[in-house]
Amino acid sequence: MRYIPHFIDGRAHSAMSGRFGDVFDPNTGQVQAKTALASETEVDLAVQAALKAQTGWAGTNPQRRARVMFEFKRLLEIHMGELAELLSSEHGKVLADSRGDIQRGLEVIEFACGIPHLMKGEFTGGAGTGIDVWSMRQPLGVVAGITPFNFPAMIPMWMLGPAIAVGNAFILKPSEKAPSVPIRLAELMMEAGAPAGVLQVVQGDKAAVDALIDHPDVAAISFVGSSDIAQQVYARAAAHGKRVQAMGGAKNHGVVMPDADLDHAVQDIIGAAYGSAGERCMAMPVAVPVGEKTAVALREKLLSAIAGLRVGVSTDKDADYGPLISAAHKQKVERYIQMGVEEGAELVLDGRGFSLQGHEQGFFTGPTLFDRVTPPMKTYQDEIFGPVLQLVRAETLDEAIALPSAHAYGNGVSIFTRSGRAARDFAAKVQAGMVGINVPIPVPLAYYSFGGWKRSAFGDANQHGMDGVRFYTKVKTVTARWPEDDAAGAGFVMPVMR
Repeated sequence: MRYIPHFIDGRAHSAMSGRFGDVFDPNTGQVQAKTALASETEVDLAVQAALKAQTGWAGTNPQRRARVMFEFKRLLEIHMGELAELLSSEHGKVLADSRGDIQRGLEVIEFACGIPHLMKGEFTGGAGTGIDVWSMRQPLGVVAGITPFNFPAMIPMWMLGPAIAVGNAFILKPSEKAPSVPIRLAELMMEAGAPAGVLQVVQGDKAAVDALIDHPDVAAISFVGSSDIAQQVYARAAAHGKRVQAMGGAKNHGVVMPDADLDHAVQDIIGAAYGSAGERCMAMPVAVPVGEKTAVALREKLLSAIAGLRVGVSTDKDADYGPLISAAHKQKVERYIQMGVEEGAELVLDGRGFSLQGHEQGFFTGPTLFDRVTPPMKTYQDEIFGPVLQLVRAETLDEAIALPSAHAYGNGVSIFTRSGRAARDFAAKVQAGMVGINVPIPVPLAYYSFGGWKRSAFGDANQHGMDGVRFYTKVKTVTARWPEDDAAGAGFVMPVMR
């Protein structure tokens, strides 16, 4: 039985709590490893090591920190194949998706390589008589990230890249369902030249999360997970005076206009809805055809495309998607399918009961399609997080815009159209944080910022890009005057423009 430890102060660290969690192979349904589950003691050990390392790391000039990030990027590229296989073995996503997971995280590391420029402050000479004013960005100290199972490489790197580059020490608490890739990231960061304690991994469950949130020496918490937990993390961490960014769930819509290229739209929707078994906060579980003719044509083409999907083990190069993460999550997704039937939606394709020969105990669910879903249905209101696509019909563009705008979640939306006017109106009016125009998964590039609205995000700071730099730094503003002699400098005068 493989054992997955913590990574504290530059090396593997065995469990002290005596608690362990099972790590499954989703392809077989069998336990493949045990992971340590931290107590407050292990969390405090990591914090103390981070405190010891952070001061010296912050004092390292930005160019030298950037060189470590460049080397980390190089090592990630060298080890891409190994990391993808490890990721797929615990998550279940196919290898192509795992490589994409790592690549999108690597792009944020690439962005962080520019930290000497990104950390530059502002300067105003002669702001008043003999007065100069300037600002500087300084790291917060020890910061922590709490990440979900569905992106075990990308989301940790979204957080740790800017956090470490600006001079913080970072403690990562990954999902206990997929804990191995974060350990390799920490090992590679040490190999890249970061001091011990600058990046650490504390495995665990709610006990570790609470210990990080409550620890007085942790200055900031970054979280990605379900909306209910995100709201709890935000409230509890803010109550402790910490800086917080907490990203929650989603119910992303794809609006299909009558003038859309349906073949391209269907290809995009299929990938966004069923890729990675729908276990993505930027998946597209809702398609909104505008007009009856569009709805009939879209449904017909979707059925044809879904028939060609291949569900397989994560190492199957021809598979479009693999298993869900766990037996419990599979049961949850299939309960939602039954709920949709009971609510009166039309179940066009039922993915329940799917079995893969030779892997009958794996956590597989086939592609599912509902039509004539309506906003009052709970299956529409909730994030299902599985390979389930729902069609919600609209008569006009305004009606289509109103659907995601009124929804509790506001992560991402897309429109498929040839009309610049429709696309422009959609982008201006729709109430969501990220918009795609003929782009099914509108995740911004690394030098922009990722973030949703409403119950998709708590706090006002987005992930990566300049928002990431701002979140992990505090601004210090200096107002300076150098009097010509002691007499001229006597007394206190507010700096005014004169």
